[in-house]
Amino acid sequence: MFLQWILSGILGLFFAAQFFLPESSAALDLTLLLLAVAVTVASLSRQIPLQNVVLGIFIAALIGGLAHGISAQFGLAIPFGPIFFHEDCGAKLFYFVPWTIPLLWVVALFSSRGTARVILRPWRKLKNYGYWLIGVTAVLVTAFDFALEPFAAAANHFWSWQPTKLSLTWYGASPLNFIGWAVVALLILGFATPTLIKKKPGSRTPLDINPPAIWLGAIFLFAIGCARAALWPAVTLDAVIAVVTLVFAIRGASW
Repeated sequence: MFLQWILSGILGLFFAAQFFLPESSAALDLTLLLLAVAVTVASLSRQIPLQNVVLGIFIAALIGGLAHGISAQFGLAIPFGPIFFHEDCGAKLFYFVPWTIPLLWVVALFSSRGTARVILRPWRKLKNYGYWLIGVTAVLVTAFDFALEPFAAAANHFWSWQPTKLSLTWYGASPLNFIGWAVVALLILGFATPTLIKKKPGSRTPLDINPPAIWLGAIFLFAIGCARAALWPAVTLDAVIAVVTLVFAIRGASW
């Protein structure tokens, strides 16, 4: 627990540094991503054995990275659409996908799952709680990507989208991208959930505020980057996503 709070404090300091920079810094964004992964690992390790944590994170990174790599390498409409990763997104693993993408999936998925657990605390004893947890997690992962796309593609140029037959886009990303994020999230959860279940009966798992803090912090970070680039529709949507999620999280946490 001590390590978790130290890492969380460091993450908070680096996050606060965003306010003192005149413009977005790719190096700082990548540092925040690495720290968010570290806090995620530390947070999960308090609930389940470390080997289960490592396996769950490996599954998320592998499936998420493969899915994005396939879209980038072959320009396919499925799962996300034709995407091109720029150098600022990081060096490519095996000439296939930037190293940041698997880690981005780890943060998006597990912060969403942790936030969903907080939101669903009043209903944790329901028979179908596990299915609700998977469903709400997929929704939060998709909302995460809605906030991410303007920040990553339009404001910071980490990647760009190639034209498709669909005229409707969100800062270059077609509706297929968001459907793809939801489907891939469900696929990851299908494989990873058995490793994340607490096997031994005992006292109720204490409330963990780190996942919602990371999730909401990421949305806020995306909003800051979009505001600097004057992407006001994206800033507005980020604010709506953050407020709605925060209201449900506070309600769940106070239960």
